[in-house]
Amino acid sequence: MSRSAPSKPAAKPATKPASELRLAVYSGTFDPLTLGHEDVIARAARLFDQLIVAVAAAHHKKTQFTLEQRLSLARQSLAEWPQVRVLPFDGLIMDFCRQHGATAVVRGIRNASDFDYEAQMAAMNRKLLPTVETVFVLPQPELQCISSTLVREIARLGGDVSALVNPAVAAQLRSAHSAALH
Repeated sequence: MSRSAPSKPAAKPATKPASELRLAVYSGTFDPLTLGHEDVIARAARLFDQLIVAVAAAHHKKTQFTLEQRLSLARQSLAEWPQVRVLPFDGLIMDFCRQHGATAVVRGIRNASDFDYEAQMAAMNRKLLPTVETVFVLPQPELQCISSTLVREIARLGGDVSALVNPAVAAQLRSAHSAALH
């Protein structure tokens, strides 16, 4: 599989007052951020004036990387997109949206089982904060098979993940797993 990096959208000039900017939030644990995530981010960044990539503290999950590492890797991977900010979050995503004035939540959908889960979440989020819409975005077909779980497993077993993640993420995964082997 050849690496299919998402195209970097050009920065939009901020001609609107801050109160009129269309702000969306794309949340997840991003453990690690994959090219599939980057593709969803690129697509969402074209739809909204600003996008916050909200990296979850994820107390309920055992993550490979700490929150600080995941934030750093996401910021490195997304540095070329000035309209994209990477921030940590903890708690309900609708509370985060309210705090930041978001009008939409972006969710990546790879397959039917993703859709079933995300549709339930969207309905519940609408009950919690009806003013925030959920927007489903499909990554490019060649990226739909990528998940953070599979990337971690491939890296743990010594496989090459360079076609699945940003170079900074691939280097961090190699470093983490070579340290574990020694």
